[in-house]
Amino acid sequence: MKRILSNKGARTGVFFGATSGVITTIGLIAGLNAGTNSLVAVLGGILVVAVADAMSDAMGMHLAQESDPESEDHHIWAATIWTFVTKLVVALSFALPLLWFPLQIAVAIAVGWGLLVITVLSAYLARIQQSPVLHVVTEHLLITIVVVAISHYIGVWVGGTFR
Repeated sequence: MKRILSNKGARTGVFFGATSGVITTIGLIAGLNAGTNSLVAVLGGILVVAVADAMSDAMGMHLAQESDPESEDHHIWAATIWTFVTKLVVALSFALPLLWFPLQIAVAIAVGWGLLVITVLSAYLARIQQSPVLHVVTEHLLITIVVVAISHYIGVWVGGTFR
C-alpha cells in the first residue's frame, strides 16, 4: 500500500475513489432505506452505483487529469484506474452487512463503516500533510454526516410523497 500511495496519480485515485465511494454509497443507503424500507432497493442501489458511479468517477478523474497540461500519461492512467478500483471496492463493501443482517441493523453498520473509513482516511491525510488530525477528521465527518442526513430526509420525502 505504501508503494501505491507514493505514486501521485495512484494516491489521487485512492483518496478520491475511497471518499466518493463512502459518501455516495452511504448517502444512497440512507435515502433508499428511508424512502422504501426495502432490502432489494437498497442492495440494488448499491450494486448499480458501485459500477456506474465508479466508471463515471474514473472518467471524470481521467478528464480532470488530462486538463492539466503538466500531467503525464502514467499519472493520468494511475489516477483513472485507482479511482475506478477503489470506488468499486469501497462501494461494494457496503453490500456485505445487507447480506448478513436485517435491513435496519445493516444500514446502521454501513453508516458506521463509512464513518470509520472517512476517519481513517482523514487521519492519514492530516498526518501526511502535518495538519491537526482532530480538525481534519471532524471537518470530514461533519460533511459526511450532513450528506447522510440530507439523503435520509430526501428519502423520507420521496417515500411519503410518491407512495
